[in-house]
Amino acid sequence: MKTDLTELRIRHMRHLRRSARVTTAQWRRKIVYWTAAVLVGVVAVGFASAADTAAALRTRLIAWDPWIMLALTPAGLALSTWLTRTWFRGAQGSGIPQTIAALHLENFTIVDRLLSLRIAFGKIMLTTLGLLAGASIGREGPTVQVGAAIMHAFGRRLNLSTVSVRRGLILAGGASGVSAAFNTPLGGIVFAIEELSHSFEQRTSGTMLTGVILSGVTAIALVGNYTYFGHTDVVVPIGISWIAVLTCGILGGISGGVFSAILIRTSQYGLPGVLGRFVVHRPIAFAACCGLVLAILGLASGGITYGTGYLQAREIIAGQTNYPASFFILKYIATIVSYCSGIPGGLFAPSLAIGAGIGGWVAQFLPHTTPGAVVLLGTVAYFSAVVQAPLTASVIVMEMSDNQQVTLALLATSFLAYGVSRMICSRSLYSALAEKFLSVVEHAPPPAEPSGSGSGALPAPAASERA
Repeated sequence: MKTDLTELRIRHMRHLRRSARVTTAQWRRKIVYWTAAVLVGVVAVGFASAADTAAALRTRLIAWDPWIMLALTPAGLALSTWLTRTWFRGAQGSGIPQTIAALHLENFTIVDRLLSLRIAFGKIMLTTLGLLAGASIGREGPTVQVGAAIMHAFGRRLNLSTVSVRRGLILAGGASGVSAAFNTPLGGIVFAIEELSHSFEQRTSGTMLTGVILSGVTAIALVGNYTYFGHTDVVVPIGISWIAVLTCGILGGISGGVFSAILIRTSQYGLPGVLGRFVVHRPIAFAACCGLVLAILGLASGGITYGTGYLQAREIIAGQTNYPASFFILKYIATIVSYCSGIPGGLFAPSLAIGAGIGGWVAQFLPHTTPGAVVLLGTVAYFSAVVQAPLTASVIVMEMSDNQQVTLALLATSFLAYGVSRMICSRSLYSALAEKFLSVVEHAPPPAEPSGSGSGALPAPAASERA
């Protein structure tokens, strides 16, 4: 009897020791996750500060002599393209397609290269360079890839072998990047569900939610509880004011759908004819030519097509300035040219600026609706049509303007624009680009080690792959 009790006590003690070890390992892992999420917030704030500094420097250069952009923009885009192709392969484009691709890749050796800290550093540096040069790009998409890279790096340090857990960390990092970049935690969660993963798995939801909260809190602690576009009190009462919903939804859906179709067509098949062959054989010279086009557009518009367009969007939403229709038309062209050049940079901020420009132009023809409300509807319509993620677009615009009173109108406009965009472009932009990226990296031969690129570099983007 005593022997049985002794054995029972021994088994019980062994169980307690194993439980203690498991609990300690779990807490150690959670602390690592939390540390990574906080770091994503810190890096996102630093990235935003660098982008703002680059924009301010560009503004001072333009004030000194606007014609300097004829040299600065082509040189900046050519340098960015060269660095991307030699040192930071995999950093091209927005960063969201790369993150989506990483969530579907079975070969984690490729994922390790795609979401390396070196690529993340290159993404930040080259996006900042592009903003300094005047490209019509944003930092929010790149922040998604940077956030995913940071969380993935911490996962590698833990030697995680479970595929679902590693993908959960990548998803959490991407969502945390959106949350910290826009200060829109709910938008980060919805974006992860609707666009990055297209599903919501219970086993990864806790990690994602915790990452979004911690990165968002870190950003607020560093820069304050700001709203991207300030606070608006506009409303869209049900009735005649909803003409704006129909107008913005249709116009935004058409323009955003055409934009997505152009980028998808370019990424899959490249540019036609002589221009396409020029891109293939002289990609750096082509980037310089794109820079020259951007400089000319900037000179023609008085400089308002350069950069993210955040300042212009904020002024339009606040009713401080009435930009002509030429603003969103030229910004639209500048964003296409910037993306086709192959430099790193996102679409979120320019899309919001174009949408605000469309809304500001439509508002003058709709006297029965508050102009600020029409601008918000134009913003959400175009954004939703481009990304084809209506819930994400609605939530992000709502959080960025700190206005829940227009939620119903935003949702209605967003889904209408989404439907119109789907009739023009049947595939989601980011999903299509991610599929193209997957086909490239999965079928590419193992890369050699080119001078300056480091070991394990991804293949250099071809003309049809750089988006």
